Amino acid sequence: MGLNGLCPRPAMRIALLADIHANREALEACLADARAQAVTGFAVLGDLVGYGADPGWVVDAVAELAAAGAPVVQGNHDEAAAAQEPDPRMRPEAAKAIRWTRERLGPARRAFLAGLPATVVLGEALLVHANAWEPGRWGYVTGPIDARRSIEANPLPYAFCGHVHIPALYDRRADGVVSTYRPVAGSGIPLPRQRRWLAVLGAVGQPRDGDPAASYAIFDAQARVLTYRRVPYDVDSAARKVLEAGLPASLARRLIEGR
Repeated sequence: MGLNGLCPRPAMRIALLADIHANREALEACLADARAQAVTGFAVLGDLVGYGADPGWVVDAVAELAAAGAPVVQGNHDEAAAAQEPDPRMRPEAAKAIRWTRERLGPARRAFLAGLPATVVLGEALLVHANAWEPGRWGYVTGPIDARRSIEANPLPYAFCGHVHIPALYDRRADGVVSTYRPVAGSGIPLPRQRRWLAVLGAVGQPRDGDPAASYAIFDAQARVLTYRRVPYDVDSAARKVLEAGLPASLARRLIEGR
């Protein structure tokens, strides 16, 4: 799809998944939950790999979704795993995990990650990993100031992103005021087109809001309703595999604690 992908005919009920981070157990649980919710499509918003112990399985699973028509964008850990060396700005435990990951992916999987676009336009929505103002520089949306910057860089009514690992929702009214919401999982949130919206999805594979349950969202593009989902999964198994792989113990603790 090149740097900027285009999917002109999105599914009506699309499951939006970000920050899987090589967590097979969490991804399997979210895919099963989404299918039980009768979604008609999937989209993956970056960071397929990094931190977790199953990078090859996750890349293959997402590649299957992509082959079936799911848009997939690149995250900073995907970019780093496809490169010769991790981004020097990465923290030591993240860089160690990326080096470990790269050795286990092989050329074909690294090429898949390297070829992912920075953004995808899906109907009236922009899909991006980090933000809309500089999609490939990986700046974080951590509050209303960042949200305003990202919303104003996007000409479309909706934007969906990950990167922060904590679910959040922002809107900008016609008078320019930006509001912040902490979404409640399982409750449908109307997103009227008269406002501009930015939804941060949380993380499938490494939540950091104190809840270890995997986080993703479903967007009904026809009804314009967004529903955040939290999905329990076998956290102990995922954490144990991180330790058995020789990855930093802090990454296993994060899974268990959700922080």
